[in-house]
Amino acid sequence: MKFQTTLGMIAGIGIAVGIAAATSSGVKAHQFNLSDARVGDGVPKSLTGKPGNAKKGRATAINRKKGNCLACHAMPAPEQADHGDIGPDLGGVADRLSEAEMRLRLIDSKQINEDTIMPSFYMSRRLFRVQKKWKNKTLLKAEEVEDIIAYLKTLK
Repeated sequence: MKFQTTLGMIAGIGIAVGIAAATSSGVKAHQFNLSDARVGDGVPKSLTGKPGNAKKGRATAINRKKGNCLACHAMPAPEQADHGDIGPDLGGVADRLSEAEMRLRLIDSKQINEDTIMPSFYMSRRLFRVQKKWKNKTLLKAEEVEDIIAYLKTLK
């Protein structure tokens, strides 16, 4: 069992690294300051100042070259094959986490669990061993983060 878990973690690390390699270009860095935005275990305010679009969020979340949530999480997306099992099942996530808690996990999940292999989707600082083309860039735009949050809020 421990061997399988270790293999799963190694596979997850490869997938997380692959997310960055698979997307054609990152989003340029911005003036976002997580220390200012964070309240407790969450980020209560929208990164864009408005709610996201749940339909776009679902598309981004299951896109293997964008959010790629399926690499590590099972999701209510039966049309997609090969859901991951390294991270928690996202079915019912809105019953377990608040919007602010979900936003912090997307922005920088290492704030909650420093050992996680989940990428920081909206951070461009405090990252190590980043390819030159990804320096000072985020994996997702603020709008994409908010769209994913809007989608996750529907998963009750």
